[in-house]
Amino acid sequence: MKKAILTLVMLAVLPVALHAEEYVEKFDAQHQFNTQFSQAEQKYAFEDYKGSVKSWQKKFRAELAELLGVTALQKRYKDFVPKAKQIDSEDLGFATRERWQIWTEPTMIIPMVIIRPKVVDKKLPLCITPQGHNKNPEVYSGIAANEKERLSFETKDVDVALRAAKMGMITINPTTRAFGNTRHADELVKKKRSSCMYYALRDMIAGRVLIGDRVWDIMKIIDWATANLPVDPEKVIVTGNSGGGTVTIYAGALDQRIAFCAPSSSFCSYEGSIGSIHHCHCNYVPGIMQLCNMGDILGLVAPRKLLVINGKTDDIFPIEPAREEFKTVKAVYEAMGVGDNCELYEGDGGHRYYHAGFRDFYERKVKW
Repeated sequence: MKKAILTLVMLAVLPVALHAEEYVEKFDAQHQFNTQFSQAEQKYAFEDYKGSVKSWQKKFRAELAELLGVTALQKRYKDFVPKAKQIDSEDLGFATRERWQIWTEPTMIIPMVIIRPKVVDKKLPLCITPQGHNKNPEVYSGIAANEKERLSFETKDVDVALRAAKMGMITINPTTRAFGNTRHADELVKKKRSSCMYYALRDMIAGRVLIGDRVWDIMKIIDWATANLPVDPEKVIVTGNSGGGTVTIYAGALDQRIAFCAPSSSFCSYEGSIGSIHHCHCNYVPGIMQLCNMGDILGLVAPRKLLVINGKTDDIFPIEPAREEFKTVKAVYEAMGVGDNCELYEGDGGHRYYHAGFRDFYERKVKW
């Protein structure tokens, strides 16, 4: 046995020249990245897990929360109670549309738009719609800054929160952290769309992760809304497009109060999207592939309702690797005996929201 161990040690320290046949003749950065991805441990890859699904979820969720910095925030703010202040209100006929501010940390003020249907004889479902990379963070609520945005309501279903409100839900359209009034002062002066790079890099040196901060914001909004609005805490929905879809994915994985999760134009394998196509800084989580791939993350939503929405011609979340990665999601749901609780909806278009898919799944599978 000792001889065998010594042999292994000797092999481990021999010059890499033993593997000279693996050397590349010409450097290619993407090939280097792909090699790194293939070497990542993916500790919680569901296909390799041998224990029970619930045990896998419990261990994985805890490590994911730690990696995203959510666990540290929960410890730091264990007694923190979010507060909110109403700014204004307008009558939409079928509902009121209100502007609010919510403190998700003592120093973090998130603007949000709340739409409340007027006919309320019971507690309604709550639908939170984090916005993606929109310059106007209120566009989901049907508030257009110009004619182009107004037309996008008809052509790209951009008024996500307004459409959900018309389905009988109380909706909250929060400004995603690093957008709108939460931008850095320098970016506000320059009228930049977002301050994602500012936040992502400064979070990094503070030991935080931007997507984890955004998940925290959703958690605090749920805390406040279920305590202060006439909503059913058992009927919480989160849905958003692009960057808002990414928030939806991670929030659905970590917060089990979310009963229906519908990320749009944001799901793919890491190597098939953010690992090979230019994306915003806010998509990146240091070391995430040492834990998992994105299909494993959405496996944490099971057995709750899940609709993954992708466009067939989306050029930054390509459909083929998304389809392949969704097989992991389906495998988790089927292992829990609820295969029908998750679906992949493919819209006939590119990088946008597809309300038809959301509404169809809601009416067939959720039925609140």
